[in-house]
Amino acid sequence: MEDVAFRGGHWSAWQRLLVEPKRPDRIRNRPGAFWLTVAAVCIGAFMGQLDASIVTVALPTLQRTFHASVGAVSWVGLSYLLVLVATVVAVGRLADMWGRKLLYVYGFGIFIVGSALCGLAPGLGWLIGFRALQAIGAALLQANSVAIIVLAVPKPSLGKAIGIQGAAQAVGLALGPTVGGFLLAAGGWRLIFFVNVPFGLLGMVAGVLLIPRSLNLQRPTPFDWSGFTLFFPAVVALFAAISFGNVRGWTSPSIIGLFVGGAGLVAMFILRERRCEHPMLDLRLFRQSRFSAGITSGLLSYLVMFGVLFVVPFYLERGVGLGSGRAGIELMVMPAALGVAAPLAGRLADRIGARPLTVGGMAFVAGGLAALAALRPGTWLFLVLLAVVGGGMGAFTPPNNATIMGSVPTSQTGVASGVLNMTRGMGTSLGLAVTGLIFDAAGGSSASTGAVARAFSITCLALAGAAVVAGLVAGASEGGPITVPVGVMVE
Repeated sequence: MEDVAFRGGHWSAWQRLLVEPKRPDRIRNRPGAFWLTVAAVCIGAFMGQLDASIVTVALPTLQRTFHASVGAVSWVGLSYLLVLVATVVAVGRLADMWGRKLLYVYGFGIFIVGSALCGLAPGLGWLIGFRALQAIGAALLQANSVAIIVLAVPKPSLGKAIGIQGAAQAVGLALGPTVGGFLLAAGGWRLIFFVNVPFGLLGMVAGVLLIPRSLNLQRPTPFDWSGFTLFFPAVVALFAAISFGNVRGWTSPSIIGLFVGGAGLVAMFILRERRCEHPMLDLRLFRQSRFSAGITSGLLSYLVMFGVLFVVPFYLERGVGLGSGRAGIELMVMPAALGVAAPLAGRLADRIGARPLTVGGMAFVAGGLAALAALRPGTWLFLVLLAVVGGGMGAFTPPNNATIMGSVPTSQTGVASGVLNMTRGMGTSLGLAVTGLIFDAAGGSSASTGAVARAFSITCLALAGAAVVAGLVAGASEGGPITVPVGVMVE
């Protein structure tokens, strides 16, 4: 191969694969080029959420195809989530040293390969393993998406840019069931994985051409493998305990063992990170009240959002009597409203700051859920209240994410973005587990439509309480305008 090194560095051609490519001059010098960067990031944001919701729709088909149990097929989703949540923080740490653009582009490559292999999987075990590979690519994407936006977009447009990225995620989440159903009918379950390949190729090309190189990175230091070997099983144990608690029973020895083991590993990880010279996760980040409050309120917000996505179909199908297709269409109102509100909220946050929108957004969510619980209204008002909940989530999420990312040093934006996305995964799992527990305990498994309706009301009130707590936590953090690191991803 041709030696592409400069004298003194002696870079070989293969080593150039570890160097971020420069954007073309015509793109770099274009006015408003940072919006092209946002567009490239939105491809990954849309694809990730679309893939997650499509796979959920396909689980019954996979169960019939492979003649497997529901528990076995559930690992198609769980293997993906476990690997993603457990690796995304470590990937963010590596991105802070090696380059956010570099790992983001390679994330598309791994996601493409993993998706293609999933589509070709000869059996369920292979499919579960390939989903884990796909999750590594997703971790590379998610750990860097918000960090790239924060470091590439000027401060006056930061909130709007993060809002657009949130809207792309919401659109992917909303379209997943519809697109998944169409693909399953048109070409079978393999097509739901193959559809990621063209999207991934588009995202990879856009990443190379439109995203600026990372500058002002951390000085390369030894990676904290000891910390990672504690962190990975800790997150897996806790995530598995939360995911299987409702199925196996929260007092079962296996679930208690997972919680105890996970908590012990977390304690050991914290002791390790406090003594490590170059930790995987710098715990001093949590001393920043804006960071810790943003992460906590964000976790609660994801719990609420996915709790609503879980309980509403049960109510519409078993409490009201709608078909599953009709229930799915009505449920799309919430992520659609989130997608509309997120860019508007981000733009408004650039002018008035984050706190009014984070607190106000959660107030709308709590109010909408309380009204659903009290009224259990007919279709049109039900949809309006779902839109209120989705709009409140859209008002909360972009300013909260911007606050989190603006509270960390420029050299740690990758780690912060990783923690943010790990929070989303844990919040999703908690939302499904906690909501399922409350709904069942309140009588949601009853054959009586009245009992299901009452369980729905009780669950909505519990989720409204979580939204109130999220708003109070967001409001209690230090005030002030959104801040943003400057001059980090500029060529």
